[in-house]
Amino acid sequence: MNILIVDDIHEILLQKLDKAGISYSYQPDFTREQAEEQIPNFDGLIIRSKFQVDKEFIDINPNLKMIGRAGAGMDNIDEAYAASKGIFLIPANEGNRDAVGEHMIGMLLSLMNNLNRGNREIREGQWNREENRGYELKGRTVALIGYGHNGQAMAKKLSGFDVNVIAYDKYKTGFSDQYATEVSMEEVVRRADVLSFHIPLTRETKGMVDDEYLFHFRKPIFFLMGARGGIVNVPAVIKKLDEGKIIAAAFDVLPVEKFPALGEQSWYQNLIERDNVLLSPHVAGWTFESYFKLSDVLADKIIAFLNQ
Repeated sequence: MNILIVDDIHEILLQKLDKAGISYSYQPDFTREQAEEQIPNFDGLIIRSKFQVDKEFIDINPNLKMIGRAGAGMDNIDEAYAASKGIFLIPANEGNRDAVGEHMIGMLLSLMNNLNRGNREIREGQWNREENRGYELKGRTVALIGYGHNGQAMAKKLSGFDVNVIAYDKYKTGFSDQYATEVSMEEVVRRADVLSFHIPLTRETKGMVDDEYLFHFRKPIFFLMGARGGIVNVPAVIKKLDEGKIIAAAFDVLPVEKFPALGEQSWYQNLIERDNVLLSPHVAGWTFESYFKLSDVLADKIIAFLNQ
C-alpha cells in the first residue's frame, strides 16, 4: 500500500510505517486541491481534520482501500459512502480518551467551585468569598451519554471521586462494569446531577440536544459537552441556564468554531457573558501526550490491517 498523509501527525507514525516497509508520502501542508490531484496515485489516505473527505473526494480514486484518521471519530469522513465503496476506515479513538476525560473533569470542577470567576474577580480587586462558595462532587450522580472509549475513560477517572456513574448507550447493552452502571435514558433524566456527552456526530445525533431533550431532566444539572459541537443546540442550553435547569455548562466544542464565524453567531455574546459557562477551544483531546498516542495507535491499526 502507498499512503498519502495530508495532515500534521507525530513522527512515531512515520517511524512505524518505515519499519513495516509501508510506502507513504507525508504532505502536511497539502490543501484539499493538492490532495485531490495526488490521491489517484495512492491506495490509502491519512487525515486529521483538515477537510471533509466527502463523496466527491472519494470518487476521485475508485481504488482507494483505506482511510485513517489520527483522531477520535470519523465525522469529517462520509463513512457510509466510504463503506459502500469497500474502503476500510481506521479511527484512533483510544489515543486521546485520557486527555478528554481529564479535561472535562477539570472543567466540571472549575464550574462547581467557581474557579474561573473567582480568579477573575481577585485580579479585578474583588474578594467575594461567600459569592464563590462551591459544590462538592462526592455523592452526586454523573450520567454519561455514550460508553465507548471516551465514556469508559471518563468513568474510570471519576472512580476516585466517590460519585455514582451511570451510562446510557443506544448501541450497546450489557456493558456495566466496575466504573459505570448501564441504565435507560429514563433513569438518566431522573437521576443525573451531571450530564456528560461521549458520542460521535452522526445524522442521528446532529442537533440532538435541544429544548425537548433537556426538558425531561428532573433535577438541575451540570452540563458538559466535550464530544462534537454539532450535537448541541446552544440556544436550548442558554434557555435552560436561564430557567435554572442547568446550573452551569462547559463547552470544549461548539456547533461553529473559530473566528470570525463564531463571533457572528446570534448566541455567542449571550454565552460568553455568563459566569456559569466555561469554554475551551476544542482542545480537550489535544494534549502533548495525545499527539503522540493518536499517531501511535493509528500506525499500529494500519499495520494490523495490512497484515491481516
